[in-house]
Amino acid sequence: MDIDDILREVDPTFHAVPQEKRNLQELTRAWIAERSAPELLPWPADGLFERVNDSIKRQIEKVEEMTGDMDPKTNFALIVIQTELERFKYLVRSYLRARISKIDRHTLHYLSTDALRSRLSEMELAYATRHQALLHNHYLSSFLSSFPSALQNLNDSAGINMVETPDLESAVFIRLLKDTLVEGRGVDSDGAMDGRESDIVILRWADAKSLVENGSAELV
Repeated sequence: MDIDDILREVDPTFHAVPQEKRNLQELTRAWIAERSAPELLPWPADGLFERVNDSIKRQIEKVEEMTGDMDPKTNFALIVIQTELERFKYLVRSYLRARISKIDRHTLHYLSTDALRSRLSEMELAYATRHQALLHNHYLSSFLSSFPSALQNLNDSAGINMVETPDLESAVFIRLLKDTLVEGRGVDSDGAMDGRESDIVILRWADAKSLVENGSAELV
């Protein structure tokens, strides 16, 4: 299976499939996008993870019901269900690890404004808030307490900004979902091209972000 097969399988224009398969497609797309983007993407607001968690629970219950059945046909079906279950679990774990990694690297950044905080789920927001509080208390007990109070803030933006931010200039690959104008900034000059549906383009994330957000492209 190559990248074209993967992208074809998760094609967002293909809706004539069962709900569970659509959940898998949406989860796969979210996983690919989160791993590819240099910054934290908004948490899915369409109930995707609620549906995925319900599906995982149903599959676990079915596995428990079928376990111990000595019928070879049932055992084969059990293997198929367990394989599908592991695929779901792997995608969920990998997706959450990618997000937690970004939160750990740039905690103060994602807690700095309401717009950035809205990208986090409720549990991620609670994690980030607690993580930053523990880190600040550790720094205070280790060395910050010996500094003047004016120098103890970790989010000081006076002069040199101490809040580390994601690198929005890093390169990403996107696949165009429809014909659209693609504009990008170069080292020596800027450029533009008439992109065609299914074209694969490499751009700075700062230039590709608007195309992904308006549905003209997806990260690969």
